[in-house]
Amino acid sequence: MQTFWRRLTSSVILWSLVIGALFTDRFFSDIIFLVVMLLIAGFGLEEFYELCEKRNLVTFKIWGMIAACGMILSTWCYLSGRFVPAKSPAQANSFETSIFIIFVLGLCLRQFMSRSNTMGILAISTTLFGLMYVPWLMNFIQKINYYPFDNTKAGHFYLLYFIAITKFSDLGAYAVGSLIGKHKMIPRISPGKTWEGFVGAIFTSTLLSVLFVKFAGHHLQGLTYVHAIILGVLLSAAAVVGDLIESLFKREAGVKDSGRFFPGIGGMLDLMDSLLFNAPLMYLYIRHILAPVPS
Repeated sequence: MQTFWRRLTSSVILWSLVIGALFTDRFFSDIIFLVVMLLIAGFGLEEFYELCEKRNLVTFKIWGMIAACGMILSTWCYLSGRFVPAKSPAQANSFETSIFIIFVLGLCLRQFMSRSNTMGILAISTTLFGLMYVPWLMNFIQKINYYPFDNTKAGHFYLLYFIAITKFSDLGAYAVGSLIGKHKMIPRISPGKTWEGFVGAIFTSTLLSVLFVKFAGHHLQGLTYVHAIILGVLLSAAAVVGDLIESLFKREAGVKDSGRFFPGIGGMLDLMDSLLFNAPLMYLYIRHILAPVPS
């Protein structure tokens, strides 16, 4: 219970600050949003590369973190409309792809200049995977926030919805699994995960998703009770998978937490693990089902 309350308190404080910032004056909300995204991407990627180093895997850490910050910053400029006219989601995706191409070529050139590293394929692959796992997946959070809905605030509300559904999935799984969990899911990866907790995650997220439609549905363009149930099940299940993936990385590195930033939670990756894979799912559901827009 002590760990549960620590985790709950840290989660409530952190996400209250982030969500509160979204609904301040637009200039300040955009700047705060960018700063938070840069901090999470930078520290999260650093933690991932440290996990790799504990496994004696070679990475180009500095190059990866520079590329991560560049990707977050350029996407923000591209979508927020602060320095260039806001673009469509398809155009933003194409722009992001060009950054990946340049980054891969840069990694190859970096390997050419290395005199001591004889594991070029490993270093390039690990560095590139880190960039895809943390900042690229996180970029879908920006795409949700700045999605071109008819209502300019709808993106903020969908981001609030997405974070709430995902994090309540974590809390539901932890609470139910701690109280009545008996049947282990994948004990070799995460001994604490149980099937009872998995059911608790789905139930909690789906219930909260339906409540969102009831009390804030007018802010969430296109969201109906049917979509709410589908998204509640989909996001909660994907959140558990995202948590298990990060647990796999930590177990291979021989650590319990990716860092010590947040009491009861761990590091930045521990905070974001369930959000990383849910962000593209939420964006794609909006993009192709809830509110399609022309390319």
